[in-house]
Amino acid sequence: MSGPDIWFRWNRKNRYTIAALLPLVSGARLVDRPRPGIMLYSIATPQAEEVYREVDAARNSGMKSVFIAGGPHPSARPEEVLRHFDYVVIGEGEETLPELIDALRTGRDPGSVKGIAYMKEGELIITERRGFVDLDRFPSFSRPLLAPIEITRGCPWGCAYCQTPRLCGSVMRHRSIPSILSHARMHMDLRFTSPNAFAYGSDGLKPRLERVELLLRTLSELGRPIYFGTFPSEVRPDFISGKALELITTYCTNRTLSIGGQSGSDRILRDINRGHCVHDIEMACEICLDHEIVPNVDLILCLPGETEEDQMLTVELAEQIVRMGGRVRVHRFMPLPGTPLESQEPSPLMREAELRLGRLALAGKLKGRLH
Repeated sequence: MSGPDIWFRWNRKNRYTIAALLPLVSGARLVDRPRPGIMLYSIATPQAEEVYREVDAARNSGMKSVFIAGGPHPSARPEEVLRHFDYVVIGEGEETLPELIDALRTGRDPGSVKGIAYMKEGELIITERRGFVDLDRFPSFSRPLLAPIEITRGCPWGCAYCQTPRLCGSVMRHRSIPSILSHARMHMDLRFTSPNAFAYGSDGLKPRLERVELLLRTLSELGRPIYFGTFPSEVRPDFISGKALELITTYCTNRTLSIGGQSGSDRILRDINRGHCVHDIEMACEICLDHEIVPNVDLILCLPGETEEDQMLTVELAEQIVRMGGRVRVHRFMPLPGTPLESQEPSPLMREAELRLGRLALAGKLKGRLH
């Protein structure tokens, strides 16, 4: 179908999303700056202001483009984004984006497209919400733009700081093994995206390791290195067991595991609805090390309501993990739109916490950003 050119504004931070959407939009191409036509952006909160400046500059230059935004930030704050963009895709884009583009190309009323927001005569219009997609109906990526294979979407835990259940729902949806296998054949080594890799095939509340084993055993027949439970995936500490790690040592190449710990304070873990305790984190690290796997634990400092005592408990947990032989990634809390904590400010970062974590960073045992 003829019509305006279609461009995905690609960058390093949105490449996985673009990889999934690019094969769904016929004729679309990747660019590193705005072009005339239909410009498509996927935006997370940290990039929002920079993107707004870019779009505003393009408009002010007289560029004739229709600007469409999707992703976690536009989905949560469509009215804000529409001060700069023409349309917002709310939630998952696999069905909505191609339908919206078709409506724009054919002159059909965009109000007939489910799952979008736009302004009409100064009024915010949000159309009927679209249901969640079946992952098997859509590619995780397609050549030439490759990405890790998305094996699971959605999360039942509802952590107060996290956008995932708000954007993708609280019911876990899993890509089937045949679909995963078809993607795997395009890779030389296999990496995955999942909010909790050990939850593959389950409801996300309790593991079903027989499903994980079937997946890994099937993939191992390709004879390619498998990296499971590592970035950009992670695993929950309460899903780590000896049996789970035997699957890693049997089928996988990685000897590290990315673990979402988040805090060394049981009170904070309860407040943010993590669903596990500090002891679970400690035991997960012990089990990993018993299987000669290095735990790489994510922690968040300065969560809302965090006291000095809570913060030092997290620092002490980080030091304990390092003493055991693990590693730590520490980040400062950022309020994300659409989450229960979006209006909350970070708690102050204590000087002592900063100094002690700095020493771990200098020793090469800690990564992350506190500023």
